[in-house]
Amino acid sequence: MRIIVVGAGAVGSYLAERLSAEGQDVVVIEDDEDRAAQLQESIDALVLVGNGASAQMLEKARAEKTDLLIAVSNSDGANILACHTATELGTKMTIARIEHPELREGADRLGVDVVIDPSATAAKELVGVVGAGGASELVEFADGKLVMVGGRVDRDAPITRAPLRELRMRRAEWGWVVAALVRDGRTIVAHGDTLVRSGDHALLMTTDDRVNEATKMIGLKRRNIERVVIMGGTRLAELSADEMAHAGLSVVVVDEDRDRCRYLASRHPDALVVNGDPTDPAVMGDLELGPKDVVMGLSGWDEVNMLGCLVAKAMGAGMAIARFNRISYVGLLSGLGIDAAVSSRLMAASAILRFVRQGQVERVATFSDTDAEAIEIEVEPGAEACNRSLLDLNLPLGVVVGGISRKGTTFVPDGSTVVRAGDHIIFFSLPRDIEESAALFTA
Repeated sequence: MRIIVVGAGAVGSYLAERLSAEGQDVVVIEDDEDRAAQLQESIDALVLVGNGASAQMLEKARAEKTDLLIAVSNSDGANILACHTATELGTKMTIARIEHPELREGADRLGVDVVIDPSATAAKELVGVVGAGGASELVEFADGKLVMVGGRVDRDAPITRAPLRELRMRRAEWGWVVAALVRDGRTIVAHGDTLVRSGDHALLMTTDDRVNEATKMIGLKRRNIERVVIMGGTRLAELSADEMAHAGLSVVVVDEDRDRCRYLASRHPDALVVNGDPTDPAVMGDLELGPKDVVMGLSGWDEVNMLGCLVAKAMGAGMAIARFNRISYVGLLSGLGIDAAVSSRLMAASAILRFVRQGQVERVATFSDTDAEAIEIEVEPGAEACNRSLLDLNLPLGVVVGGISRKGTTFVPDGSTVVRAGDHIIFFSLPRDIEESAALFTA
C-alpha cells in the first residue's frame, strides 16, 4: 500500500516508522527541516520537507497514486486541508487528526474520510483501566462483549501452577484464553505447553462477564478506586478529568502553570485544582494519598510523568498510570512500580492500522511493550477459513484466536470450533504473521 503521512511529530513519526518497517510504501511530508532530517536517518522511506497541505507538495509525493493519506500534524486546519487537496488530486482514502469538535462537523464534505482523536480515545480507555482496578490494559472488541485484559502476573497467581493445557483440563468451564506473554522484552505467543511465569506481562481474551475471573487468574488484586489525581494540564488531562468525573470519581488536577490552573478550575468546578509541582513530595503530601487513589501522570513530559507517579506511589497511592511518548521507556515502567501506561502514539496507530490491514477489519489494538496486534476481522463468504475448524486452519505459530462473535453470541473458542461466514474473529498476531492470517478470513 502507498501511504502519505503529513506531519512527523510524535504520532506521525511513529506511524511512519511502523508502516515502513512492515514494507509499506511510505512518504512523509514535514515542514520542519531538522525534524525531517532526523526522521530520514531512522526510517526506510522518502521524507519531503514542505507544507503537506499544498497541492505542489502533494503532487511531488504522488498523491494521485496514493492509497491512503494520514494527516496528523499539530494543526487541525492543516490536516483537513491536506485531506481535501489529496482527495482532489486522486488519493483513494484520507484520515485526519482533528481535536476541535466544531471542526469535525462537515469534515467529510471537505475530503476527510476518517477522523481520529487519539487523546479522546486514550481518556476513554483510562476509565476502563481504572474501573478494572489493577489491569494495565482493558481493550474491548465485538461491541464490548469480548475484552482483552493485560496485567503483570503475580508471584502466587493460579496461572503459574501448570502449563496452560493442563490448567484448561482442570477446569470444567474455560472462559478465557492467554493470547501472549511479554517476558524480558520478548513476545511469546501462548500455546498449550506454555508455562506462565511470575512477572510476565500477560494478555488474556475473555468475555465481558468474566473479566474478574481472568484478572484473578493472573493474580491481579482489584483496587477500589475512589479518587483520581491527574498530574498535568494537557488536553489529555482535561479530557480524562471529564471522563473520570462522569464515572463518579472524585478528581484532583495538579499543574505548575497558574493560568492553566485557572482555566481548568473554571471548566471543572467540581474538581480540586492545585497549582504546584506534581513531582514535589510536599505538594503531593498535602493530598494525603492512600490505597483508594489512582495517580495519572498526563503532562507532556515523560520524565515528569514517571517521577510524579513514583513519588505518588511512595507516598501511598494505590495505582499509578503514566503517559509516555518514548516507547523505549515502557519496559522500565513495571519494574519501577508504575502499573499502566498510555500513549497517544499507540492510540493513533490502533485507529489507523485497521485501514491498512486487508479484509473487513473492524478494530486493531496495539500495545505498549510489544509490536504484536490484536485484530477483529469479519469472515467473508468464500474465505478459506469458512466451515473449517481452527485446528484445521493450521494457523501460524505466531497467531492465537482469542474470541468469536457470532450473531449476537460471543465466546472463547477452542481448536474444534468451526468458523462461519459473518463471524467476527479476534486474533492476536506477531507482525510477521498478520498478512497470512488475515488472508484466511478474506475472500
